[in-house]
Formats: sequence, C-alpha cells, structure tokens
Amino acid sequence: MHWMDPDSLPEVAGILERFVLNPHGEVDGFVMNGQTQTPILVHTPPHLEGELTGNMKAGDKLRVRGVRPRGADVLAAVAVTGESGRQVIDKGPDHDRKHPKIEHQKMQVEGIVRLSLFGPKGELRGALLADGTIVRISPKEAEHFAKLLMPCTKIAVSGDGIETQHGRVVQANEIGSKIDDLRPIKGPKHKAKPGPQHDHEART
Repeated sequence: MHWMDPDSLPEVAGILERFVLNPHGEVDGFVMNGQTQTPILVHTPPHLEGELTGNMKAGDKLRVRGVRPRGADVLAAVAVTGESGRQVIDKGPDHDRKHPKIEHQKMQVEGIVRLSLFGPKGELRGALLADGTIVRISPKEAEHFAKLLMPCTKIAVSGDGIETQHGRVVQANEIGSKIDDLRPIKGPKHKAKPGPQHDHEART
C-alpha cells in the first residue's frame, strides 16, 4: 500500500488493547478500543512489526489511517501514529525479510470467539478468542468454516501453536464446536457446513 498517501485517508483513533499474530508468530495487526464498545481490528503487514512493537504498547492512544475492504470489519492500516507522535508508515514489503524461527508445538484450544480476523483485502483468516488465543486458518479453508469463526460462537481447534511475548497463536489443522468433535480442515469433509447439526459427520 506504499502508493497511497496516508494524509488522504480517514483517521480512526483508539486505545491499543493487544497485538494480533499470524501463524509464524509475527505481529500482523492489533485490536484497539474506539469510541464505541465494539473493538476495532487493524491489519498491519508483518514487516512493520519491529516499529510497531518498539514504539507502541497496550494502553497507548493511537491514530490509524487506512482503508476498509468491503464486507469485512477490519481496517487495513497505511499509517499508525502513537502517543509520542511517532508515525509508522507502510512503504511496501520487505522482500528480504524472513519469518522468525520460533518453535511450534501441538496445541488444542477451546473457547468463545470474540472477533473474526481478516486480512487486508477482507479475507477471513481466523478468530480471536475471548481468552486472547488467536486461531489461524488459511483464507481458502476459512470460507468453509465461517460459521465457527463468527463472534460469540463456541469453537475448538487442534494444530501447531506458538507462544510469544505478545500472546498465543494456533494454526488450526482440525476444527469443531468442541474438543471431542474435531474434524480435519483439509480433506473431503471440509466442505461440510460445521455445527452441532453435523456432529454425526465427525464420527463417520
């Protein structure tokens, strides 16, 4: 988004609540509380992680200029300004940047979805649970499980997880409404609509 002039975009203000992680454990956004009770999901590219986490922390007042894709409750940031006035601008991808080497471990999590997570183009990518755990699913697969990724829905997943200073993220390999009703995300069964009414499918 480096071709956009941040000053030409509308500005949204809020208080930084927490950072959001991608499956590699990198910060690719954050949640902030605005003037309403509804949290605001902001997407930022992973190459801005160092600048964001180095200059901003939970509780800081932020101002974000960005764009809202159609059909998704997310703000794709082009510029983020912190309390100190320091502005972090997306000037385009860092092609030489490599994913951090963080040890993954098998994890199972269960909880209530607080927010659906979206990419910069509005593609569904997972969910933030009420306990702060981040669940990630590829956009292609997430479409098939959209109902389980909606706010206030009970969800359980099993997959590859990472613990970082900014929280826990799990790349889901299996998903369901509860731990004893998990089904593979990839494979013939992933096209079935998830939910309690399909419990028998998970046992066939």
